[in-house]
Amino acid sequence: MNRSQLEHVIRAAATIADDDEIVVVGSQSVLGQFPDAPAELCVSNEADIYPRKYPERWELIDGSIGELSPFHETFGYYGQGVEPGTAVLPQGWEQRVIIICGPGTPGAKGLCLEIHDLVVSKAVACREKDHRFIRAAAHAGLIEQAVAMQRADMTPIASERRETVLQLLQLDLARSF
Repeated sequence: MNRSQLEHVIRAAATIADDDEIVVVGSQSVLGQFPDAPAELCVSNEADIYPRKYPERWELIDGSIGELSPFHETFGYYGQGVEPGTAVLPQGWEQRVIIICGPGTPGAKGLCLEIHDLVVSKAVACREKDHRFIRAAAHAGLIEQAVAMQRADMTPIASERRETVLQLLQLDLARSF
């Protein structure tokens, strides 16, 4: 996915949900802060999203522009409607979002995760594709290790899980070079 495709998904989701603020929590939220992000960070053809004011309308988005929808079949990318709690995020993430707003999203805003909040959510999810994303983002110089570790420590998860996340995150960041 690229930035203009993400803007298209945001625009469509805003219309469908009748909400002018769409939260982007998946990997493609990297395109908010880094519109020209390295290709290895943009391999997904989906944007994980939900409407900020009407989060319960995520299913409406998923049914309208989600996987295997006419939208997906037409454009080759889609908006995956998700529940707000899908991504486990550090405290205060809402104040750090990167806003996409402009000609590509008339009347709508995309609220994208800041890169450190994004990589922490990836570390918590702990799938192989998440580890690859973290390593690629670090290799591209988009992550400051100290900030990522601090954010991981601010994430509302059980203390034993936090230790594991911190260790895995540190390992991924070290393997990126």
